[in-house]
Amino acid sequence: MLAAVACFAALDTSTKLVTQVAPLLVAIWFRYAFQAAITFISQAPRQGRRLWATQRPGMHVARGLLLVSTSALAYLSLQRVSVADFTAIVMLSPIVMSVVAAWRARRNPGLLAWLCVVGGFAGVLVVMRPGSDLFGWAALLPLGLVATNSAYQLVTSDLGQTDDLGTMHLYSGLIGALLPGLALPWAWQPIHEPRTWALLLAMGVLSSAGHLLLGRAYQKAPVVQLTPFLYMQIVFAVIAGWIVFGHVPDAWSLTGMAMIGVSGACSAIFRASER
Repeated sequence: MLAAVACFAALDTSTKLVTQVAPLLVAIWFRYAFQAAITFISQAPRQGRRLWATQRPGMHVARGLLLVSTSALAYLSLQRVSVADFTAIVMLSPIVMSVVAAWRARRNPGLLAWLCVVGGFAGVLVVMRPGSDLFGWAALLPLGLVATNSAYQLVTSDLGQTDDLGTMHLYSGLIGALLPGLALPWAWQPIHEPRTWALLLAMGVLSSAGHLLLGRAYQKAPVVQLTPFLYMQIVFAVIAGWIVFGHVPDAWSLTGMAMIGVSGACSAIFRASER
C-alpha cells in the first residue's frame, strides 16, 4: 500500500506536468492503452484464456467507468491546484468509504465515525479557505473525484475477492482506453516533443504499477487494516510538489492536511478495533 500511494503521488505530479503539454483525451487514452497493453503482454503467456475469465463483467465495466471519471477529474483539478492541496482533498475518500461501508453493512457508523467525517471535512475547509488555490468553483473538481474514487476503491475491494488481479487490470485498461478512444480522432494533436512522450510514458508506468500494487494489497489484507497507510500519500505529494514545482504549503494548508490525515487514520483505527 505504501508503494502504491507513492506511485499515485508521482502519478499526480506527472499528470500536472502533462496538463501543460497534452490534451485531456490524449493523455487518458495513452495512459489506459499502455496499461491494457502491458497487462496483456505480461499476463497472457502465463494465464492464456483465464486472463479474460470473470464472474462479474458488469462490475468490471463499472470499475472502468469510475476509473476514467476519476482520471478526467484529476487531470482537470491538477490544471488549477497544487499536487499537495489536490491530494489532501482526495484523501477524504477513505473517510467517506468508512461511512459507506457501514451503510452497506446496515449498521450505524457510530459517533466517533461521524466525528472523523466532520473533522475531515473541517480540514478540507481549512485547505479551501479564501485566498487558497481551491477557493471557488475549482474545489468542485477534487470533491467530485472523492465520490468517484471512493466508489472505485469499494468496487476494487469487492472484485478482488473473486477475480484475478491481472483480469481486473486488463479490463480497466481496455475500458479506460476505449471511451476516450472513441473521441480521439477529433481530439488528437500531434506530439513532437520527446519530453511529452516521456511524461505520458511515466503516467502509464506509474498508473499501472500503482493500481497493481493497490489490488495486491487488497488481496493480502482487509480494507480496514490498509486504510491508515493511504494517508502517507499526502506526505509523498508534499515532497513531490516541493521537488518538482517548488511549492511549499503554508501553515494553514499544512494544518488542514493534518486534520484530514488524523481524522482518516482515527476512522480506520476505530473500524479496525471494531473487528
